Amino acid sequence: MVKARDTDAAAQDAGRRKFIGQAAALGALGVAGTGWTGSAAAQQADLAPYRNAKVNWRQAEGESISVAVIPASYFENLITLLPQFEALTGIKLRMEKVPPGQIRQKAMLDLSSKTATYATHAADPMYYPLYVSNKWVEPLDKYLNDASLTDPAWFQYEDIIKAWREADSVDGKPYGIPYDGEVTVQVYRKDLYNAKGLKPADTYEQLLANAKAVHDPANRIYGLALRGFSGAGQNMYIYPSIFKGFGGDWFQGGKLVVNSPAAVEALQWYVNALSQYAPPAVRNWNWPDIADAFSQGTVATYIDAHSSAAVITNPEKSKVVGQVAYARWPKGPSGERVTSIWNWGFPINAALSERAKKATWLFITWASSAETQARTSWKFDGPAKRSGLNRMALWRSPEFAQAMQSAGDNFIPAALASLEQDTDVEWRPRVPQWPAIGETMATAIQAALVGQKKPKEALDEAQARISQLMSR
Repeated sequence: MVKARDTDAAAQDAGRRKFIGQAAALGALGVAGTGWTGSAAAQQADLAPYRNAKVNWRQAEGESISVAVIPASYFENLITLLPQFEALTGIKLRMEKVPPGQIRQKAMLDLSSKTATYATHAADPMYYPLYVSNKWVEPLDKYLNDASLTDPAWFQYEDIIKAWREADSVDGKPYGIPYDGEVTVQVYRKDLYNAKGLKPADTYEQLLANAKAVHDPANRIYGLALRGFSGAGQNMYIYPSIFKGFGGDWFQGGKLVVNSPAAVEALQWYVNALSQYAPPAVRNWNWPDIADAFSQGTVATYIDAHSSAAVITNPEKSKVVGQVAYARWPKGPSGERVTSIWNWGFPINAALSERAKKATWLFITWASSAETQARTSWKFDGPAKRSGLNRMALWRSPEFAQAMQSAGDNFIPAALASLEQDTDVEWRPRVPQWPAIGETMATAIQAALVGQKKPKEALDEAQARISQLMSR
C-alpha cells in the first residue's frame, strides 16, 4: 500500500516538474518566497553566486537522484529552492520527506540492500561508524580534493562548524557534509531570575540552586526541565553531557564502560534534578513538550537545543516573549561543560553509479554552500528563518544577527561560545553498534528516572547488555 507521505512527495515532485517545464518554456514564472524572479535575465542573475564556483555544474546533466529528509522547516526551506538547483545543474531531484523515527531505518535498509533508492539522506551523525564499517557510504575527501567537482575557495569546507565536521567523519576522513545542526544551551526566564537576583548558572551546583530559588509548584512554576523521554536521541541526548561534566569517559582500556563511578554519579544527579525541581510528567517529555511548557510560563529553566528558540519566542503561542535569555551549558564537577554535536549531514550512497555520485556531490555542495545556507535563513521570505546554519562566518554575520534578534538575550553569543569551546566529538560512544547501544542506554536511564531502578542497578544491567553487543 502506498503511504500518504509517498503520495504527497510524488504529487509535490510532479508539480515541481510541471513548474520547471513551464518556466523553461515561458521564462516568466517564479517560485514564491525564494527570490526566484520572473525574467530569464533575473533568473540567471539568481544563479550567478553559484556560477562563481570554478566547477562545471552541468557535468551530470540529465541524471536523476532522490534525497530523503525529515519534515522540518530547515528542509522545507531547501525544498522551495530545488527549481534553482535543477536550473543550475540540469539534474532532476526528488525530495522525500520521512519522519525522524523512520528515516534511519529506511536509510539503513536502502544502504544495506544496495538498492540505491536514496542518493543521500539526512543522516544521524552517530550512524557513520556503522555506515563506514560496512562500506555503505563514500569517503568524501576524494570529492573535496577533486578540482573538477569542488572549488575550495568557493566552497570553503573549513568554514563549516568544526564539531559537526568531526561528527560526520570517521578516523579523520569525512563521510558526510553537515547541512543543519544544533547546540545545547541553557535557556532561562530573565524576569524570574531578576526577581530573585540570580545569574545564569556556571556550574551544575548553581543550576540546581537557581532551580530551587524559582521553584514554585503551587503556582505552577517549576525550576528546571530536561528531556526524560526514553530514546537514543531523547534522554540519551541529555545524559552524555551530564556524564562528561562528571569527568566520564566512555572507554577504559579500549573497552566501552557505561557503569563507571562517574556514570553512576551523573545518572544520580539527573534523577535528583528532575525529582526535585521538574514537572512530574517530564520523565516522558521530549524537547517540544519542554519548549511548550516554558513558552506557557510553567518552566523557569531548561537545557536543550538552541533551535527550540523558534517555539518559545513565537508571539502567536508563547507567553514569555521578551523574557527569554540564554547561557552556555554549565560546568560539571570535573570543570568540563560539554554540549551536543548534533547535525543532519549528507553522505553519498556507495551503491550509486559514478555519474550519480557526481550528481549527488553537486547537490550536497549546493545545499551546504554559504549561499544556499543564507537563502534558507535570513534571505528566506517565509516566517521560518533557519538558526542551525552550518558555517561560522554566517553565524557571525550581521544579517544572521538581525534575523535572530527576536530569539532572546545572548542567543548567538551563547550558541557560538558553545560551538567553539564546549564540543567533544566523543560526546556519545561512536561505534558501529551505536543504534543498539543508544537504545540500551536510553532504557536504563529512563528506568532510573522513573524510579524503577537505582542508577547503579540500571547501568550495571546496561553494561551487561552492551558487553554482549560489543563482543559480537
